[in-house]
Amino acid sequence: MATVRVTEPTPGYVVYEIEHPLFTAKVARHGAHVMEWQPTGAEPVLYCSPTAVLKEGKAIRGGIPICWPWFNAHPTDPSKPSHGFVRNRFWDYQGSEADDECVKLRFTLEDSEETRAIWPHAFLLKAEILLGRELEVRLTTYNRNAETFEIGGALHTYLTVGNVERVVIKGLEKSGYIDTVGARRECPATGEAITIQGEIDRIYHHDGTTHLVDESLRRTLVISKSGSPSTVVWNPWLEKARAIADMPDDDYRHFTAIEAVIEPGKVVTLEPGDSDVLTTRISVKPLASA
Repeated sequence: MATVRVTEPTPGYVVYEIEHPLFTAKVARHGAHVMEWQPTGAEPVLYCSPTAVLKEGKAIRGGIPICWPWFNAHPTDPSKPSHGFVRNRFWDYQGSEADDECVKLRFTLEDSEETRAIWPHAFLLKAEILLGRELEVRLTTYNRNAETFEIGGALHTYLTVGNVERVVIKGLEKSGYIDTVGARRECPATGEAITIQGEIDRIYHHDGTTHLVDESLRRTLVISKSGSPSTVVWNPWLEKARAIADMPDDDYRHFTAIEAVIEPGKVVTLEPGDSDVLTTRISVKPLASA
């Protein structure tokens, strides 16, 4: 059966380490953040920087940061934190459930005087993390406000790869996208699978499933989602990786991000009392032998 062990890699910074016959994982209370997930007998699926800073107010570099209630820069106020504020806060741990197939962890976060100074709305967030042969992160937003509000966000998933130059991303061939490397521009669908030979930062108009085929690790990662009209594919490449202080310079070679996103311009409008669910799921399939 599973064990869920409470650790503090830095004082007061709780990380839940899970061991199960089917997988191992680490989940931080800070950000309700899945740091690691490794199915038994497989390579790690999530990339987490070995130099990630575990400190309140600092987002963990890697894993699955929860970006909310906006994606990327704030749409009108650049002084507000990029990707919102919930990835930088301690959530309330609501317990776990385990059986022979999976472990489920539950976290909540509610508005406070501090959050209302950043975003003036009453809300409840629930993060449900299901770990087993597959990984699922489900984020539910409840509008406790007396008025309507709008939300964006992302489940910003960093995926481990053997060599980023030897991966092929399939499922986005028919989707147009916004290219944000250099001058932001709208691009038509290419009709081709994606390979990565340099910096990439694209917002695809895509609400379906993506396949990351990794020749080096001889596997395909299947990334499905719901509640997300856009898929972001991102790798900073060498120059920008060198500017990321909490990641080794060469580690851009060993991950790519494929993100379930609610981007600006496609935000969700929630009436008082309504809720919205954003979900991402990851599974692993071995490549057939040549």
